[in-house]
Amino acid sequence: MKLNADLGESFGAWVMQHDASIMPLIDMANIACGGHAGDALSMQKAITSALANNVQIGAHPSYPDMQGFGRRSMQMSEVDLVATIQGQLATLDGLARCQKTHISYVKPHGALYNDLMTDKACRQSVFKAISSFHTVLPVMLQASPNNEKIRDEAKEFGLSVIFEAFTDRLYQKNGLLTPRSKAGAVLSEAKAFAQALTLIDSGQVLADDGSTLSVQADTLCVHGDNQDALELVKKIRLHLLCQGKK
Repeated sequence: MKLNADLGESFGAWVMQHDASIMPLIDMANIACGGHAGDALSMQKAITSALANNVQIGAHPSYPDMQGFGRRSMQMSEVDLVATIQGQLATLDGLARCQKTHISYVKPHGALYNDLMTDKACRQSVFKAISSFHTVLPVMLQASPNNEKIRDEAKEFGLSVIFEAFTDRLYQKNGLLTPRSKAGAVLSEAKAFAQALTLIDSGQVLADDGSTLSVQADTLCVHGDNQDALELVKKIRLHLLCQGKK
């Protein structure tokens, strides 16, 4: 089981403090590339850190929404959405190539991620943007009861899917995430670690109504902007090492 985290989300004077400490503990870094956060310097630093720690570099594009941190849905035409996604991918990939490396997958961020999980038109626009990039890359999406349906749709665009589960977010009974606007949507460190253990050891997660969901995931996500992210990642990494599941 691989660990991934959303990193590189600093912008100007706004700095995420734990990125450098989290990077050595994960396998895959989802780096913000200018849509919801991230500037040239933060991207450059994140790429350098990922290289130094042998961490895969993923692009983390979003709706063009710096003010709302990419957590507000936006009505965009397919043409506009494809262009904004490809612009973000090109920026991060260009900076990566300056350091003789490249991006290896794409994970949409925030509202865009949530929208594409429920809206086929949005999902297909995102798939089109990724599949028509100069290099076709895998897309990271949420593991859900619809894994096979999503995988089949992605195949139509020549894309493979990396399925992820979330350690620090409350699940709904339909397998999707509880909106952040609702109380309890972001789990405490203790609850997040307990959820991570259940996902790792049994491939299951407890939903908001008390039901148990089966989650077939390739990787676990910790949100880098969570104040407990560093301690949570440390505990999960130690558990994986002890279980021989790195």
